Amino acid sequence: MPEIPDGLQYSAEHEWVRGDATTGSVVTVGITAYAADALGDVVYVEAPAVGAAVVAGEVCGELESTKAVSELYSPVTGSVVEVNPALESAPDLINSDAYGEGWIYTVQLSKDATALLDPSAYAGQTE
Repeated sequence: MPEIPDGLQYSAEHEWVRGDATTGSVVTVGITAYAADALGDVVYVEAPAVGAAVVAGEVCGELESTKAVSELYSPVTGSVVEVNPALESAPDLINSDAYGEGWIYTVQLSKDATALLDPSAYAGQTE
């Protein structure tokens, strides 16, 4: 099973959140190594635009791989602050470094993220 780092929170749709997930905070969002492995080689990322509103549990973009196109769900609610510019030319960073250079976007939260899972709860979901 792929790594599930401590210090992150996770969504049921296999996204991770790094940072204080409370109103007003800015957090970083990406997909888990488990999701990246299931997708296969990511060849294109359609992230939400800077300034776009995202809502927890709703589709906010797409990930295209050699296997399929998958929807990207936001694990938090707020406004997109930044999109990872490296993914334009190197979308495979999601496969090679899902929890580091493969981050997708940052969000300033407009409400607390209450539905996120801790690492052990997320690990139980992927078994």
